[in-house]
Amino acid sequence: MQNTNNVTEVILLGLSQNKKIKNLCFLLFLFCYIAILMGNLLIMISITCSQLKDQPMYFFLKYLAFSDLCYTSTVTPKLVTDLLAESDMISYTSCMAQLFAMHFFGGTEVFILTIVAYDHCVPICKPLHYTVIMSRQRCYAMVSACCAGAFLHSFVQCLLTINLPFCGPNEINHYFCDVYPLLKLACMETYRVGILVVANLGMMGLVAFVVMILSYILILYTIKAHPAESHSKALSTCSSHIMVVVLFFVPVLFIYIRPAETFPEDIVFALFYNIIAPMFNPLICTLRNTEMKNALRKVWCQKPFLIGRQII
Repeated sequence: MQNTNNVTEVILLGLSQNKKIKNLCFLLFLFCYIAILMGNLLIMISITCSQLKDQPMYFFLKYLAFSDLCYTSTVTPKLVTDLLAESDMISYTSCMAQLFAMHFFGGTEVFILTIVAYDHCVPICKPLHYTVIMSRQRCYAMVSACCAGAFLHSFVQCLLTINLPFCGPNEINHYFCDVYPLLKLACMETYRVGILVVANLGMMGLVAFVVMILSYILILYTIKAHPAESHSKALSTCSSHIMVVVLFFVPVLFIYIRPAETFPEDIVFALFYNIIAPMFNPLICTLRNTEMKNALRKVWCQKPFLIGRQII
């Protein structure tokens, strides 16, 4: 079958066509995006400018904040500007670019979250080998592997989508270009393509989620043999990551671990993993972490004070 594509623009129906609701959503999501920018930049700068950068956990946390920032930036600025526009349109080329970027940074975040779970597991299960297993060279290799895996995942998603013939209509009931809504626009049977999409996307998220769950089961099993006072410290370290994982993975798995169909609820769940999770991640990672709070104080509070004393 020859691949014909008569669609040059895609109309995003967005969240609502009601003007008052769109204005309210504009203010809400603009605030959310500013909070995401400030929160994740705060984490990245604080780790880079403190001694925490030498610890593997914060090394990965910095890259997690960076992937969070890039991930939400592929969707949220377009959403915010579209809420003020009369028609929400995106060119076909930009649509494919958004699809690739969103799945690349989203895939990177999935893999980094999995590595963070592994990093929590190693010092508890193999404390004497932690510095060797999580050496800086291996940390860089793990982050590189995350990016390579995310690129492969995103490339496959785009390859499956871009080869579909689109001959109209060109409206999707979503606020960004995603695989499942685009499959509905194809003028051919997409059942087999949908299976490949689920195999690539849904199974990647499910396998990563299962690996993280198994890591924490292993942690709980291991700390049973340790003194009771060490339990709270280990659980406190892991609880923040578990909250981030649940907030991100539950809506992702709801959308992608099923046949390639779209439901009205998908937009709400997409808002959770596109905007809500990246906004709350910095709060969860800082407010429940004493070392991170101390680093924030040292970087943002003490340095200006010391400079002021030197000037006086």
